[in-house]
Amino acid sequence: MMRCRFPTLSRPITLALVGLMLFGLAGIGSAMAQQRDAEQPIEVEADQLDLDDTAGTAVYTGDVDIRQGSMRLTGDRVEFQRNAAGELSRATARGERAYIEQQPDPEQPVVRGWGRTIIYHVAERRVELIDRAELHQGSDTFDGGYLEYFLDRRVVQARSRSEGVEGSQRIRMTLQPES
Repeated sequence: MMRCRFPTLSRPITLALVGLMLFGLAGIGSAMAQQRDAEQPIEVEADQLDLDDTAGTAVYTGDVDIRQGSMRLTGDRVEFQRNAAGELSRATARGERAYIEQQPDPEQPVVRGWGRTIIYHVAERRVELIDRAELHQGSDTFDGGYLEYFLDRRVVQARSRSEGVEGSQRIRMTLQPES
C-alpha cells in the first residue's frame, strides 16, 4: 500500500488536490470548515498512483483514502483532472461504495455521501452521486439512483433513472422535524 502526504512531483497537482479538499458539503458554516480543513495536512493512501502532469491528471487506484481535516474521499479509483490554468476542474471517485464526507461546522453533523460514482465539479460547486446514491445530513436522508447536490444553494435534485444508474432506483427522502 502506498502512503504519502501528497506527491511533490507537481505543484499544480498538489494545488488541485488542495482545491478539492477546500469545498464544503453544507452551505452554512462551510467557510469555517474550509478554513479549518485547509490548514490540515493532506494524506493519501492507495495501492498505485499514475500521474500525468502533461495531461493534468492524477489517478489513484486500490482502496484509495484521501483525508484533510474533516474532509474524506474514498473509492477503488479516484481521478483528479485539472484545467489549463492548473486548477482542479473535476474529481471522480469510483467503487462499489465510493464515499465523501465533511463536517461543515463543529456544531453541525457530518455530511456523508455514497454512490458507485461520485463526481465533484469544482467550478460549479456541484456533487453528483450516481448509482445507489445516498446523501445524509444529520438525520435527514436522500436515496435514489442519482443525486445531485449544489453546495452553495444547498439544493438536492434526485432521479430514479440517469446515465450510469443500473435499472430504476426509487427516490426516498426522510426529513426530520426541526426541534
